[in-house]
Formats: sequence, structure tokens, C-alpha cells
Amino acid sequence: MRKFKRVKPKRNRQLIAYIVVVLLAVLVSTISLIPKPAIKTIQAQVVRVVDGDTIEAKIGKKIEKVRFIGVDTPETKHPTKGVEPYGKEASAYTTKSLSKKKIFLELDVQQRDKYGRVLAYVWLSLPSTVNDAQIRSKMFNAYLLLNGYAQLMTIPPNVKYVDYFRKYQEEARSKKRGLWSINPFASAPAAAIPASKLSPQLPDMTNETFYVTPTGKKYHYRNCRTLTRSKTVIAISKRDSLAKGYEPCGVCKPPR
Repeated sequence: MRKFKRVKPKRNRQLIAYIVVVLLAVLVSTISLIPKPAIKTIQAQVVRVVDGDTIEAKIGKKIEKVRFIGVDTPETKHPTKGVEPYGKEASAYTTKSLSKKKIFLELDVQQRDKYGRVLAYVWLSLPSTVNDAQIRSKMFNAYLLLNGYAQLMTIPPNVKYVDYFRKYQEEARSKKRGLWSINPFASAPAAAIPASKLSPQLPDMTNETFYVTPTGKKYHYRNCRTLTRSKTVIAISKRDSLAKGYEPCGVCKPPR
């Protein structure tokens, strides 16, 4: 009968150590092949839609109000403005799109506003990279702009996607989508118009007519929110505004 040599404990330990090293090397190699996420996000569950640009979401164990960055939908529950044109449509769109959904929140430099709301970009699914195609197809803030349910609202320092958002708004405006199809001033003469009649949510449907205030130095789209601070605004052609030394508004950003 053949006799087998007994493996010494020392050699046995060396073999186990070698196997452990090999397994660790394989594990590290596998981990390095896993793609890193394109952005940092916080997973949340939508609890309630407040209006077109605000929701309540469960983040961890806490329910937070979340305000979408970079977009502004017409009001539906404002104490003084009441229901603005296209406000109900925007609110219904957000309700249909987000109710009870799992979402991913991306924060920017400023994480809360003065009301304590979380400021976020809302992703319906995580992007594999950050580019135009991914933003168009996966970010809800972009959906609102592209479909004409919101206007661009840029408040520094949260400006990560402002260049994309500006392009999406111009696309919706040029194709008269959503609120950009409204033209309540079609028959208004090019003269002084009470600022109270200018809604910050209504689109400017002309390319050559802009608006100035009696004391201001800038020309605006008629939907610019800064015009609501003045009692009177004056319609002016683009040619005249430039000839008189007016500069384009930094908020609504009309073309020079």
C-alpha cells in the first residue's frame, strides 16, 4: 500500500495565503472594472406634487420639499397671483410624470433656498454620462423646458446645466410648445403697457419687439420677471433699443 507524505502545517499555511492573495487580486480587478457613476445623487420617493416645479419627497426617513433648479412653472397656488396661464397644465404634467415615482436628486452648490426647500435636479434614471442626449432623456427639469411647461430661471451659484437649459427653452420657444403658444398681447399696440398686465410666465412671441422701463437701461422680453417691479413698461423695437444705448437684460437674456 502506497504511503502519502503528510503536508506540513507551514506549507499548508503558505498555500492558504497564496489563495487569499489571488482572490484579493481578482476582487480588486473586478471592482476597478465597475463604472463610476457620472454624478452624485440622492435616491428619493415622491410623496406629493405641490405644483409644476415643487414636490414633496421622502429622503431617507424624512419628507422634504424639493424645488427644481433652473426652471419656473406658472403659479397655481400663489396667494396674490392666483392661477397663471398654463399653470394647471404644468402642475398636471408634473403630477402625471412623478407621482409615487422613485427619483434621483442631484444637488448643486447651494443645497437649500431661503424657505428651507431642497434645491435639486431631478433624474428619472441615472445617466451613464453627462451630455445633451442623457439630460434630454432622463432629467425632469429638462422635460419641463423642452415641452414648454416652464421657463428658465437661473439663480447663481446653481448654474451647472444653465447652457443646456437655455438651449432647451429656445427650442420650445421656437416651436411654440406649451406656454410659448400663448400670445395674449397679439393686438396690443407698441406703446406703454401697465406692468401689472405682464405675467412673468407668459412668453414673448415676437423677435423684434422688446420692453423697457421709463428709468431703466436694459431691454427685456415682455415675460421677464424684473418688469413686474415697474408700474409702466414701454414697447420698443430691437433697432431703437440698441440705437438708444439699451443693453440686454441679464435675467431674460434677449439677443443683442
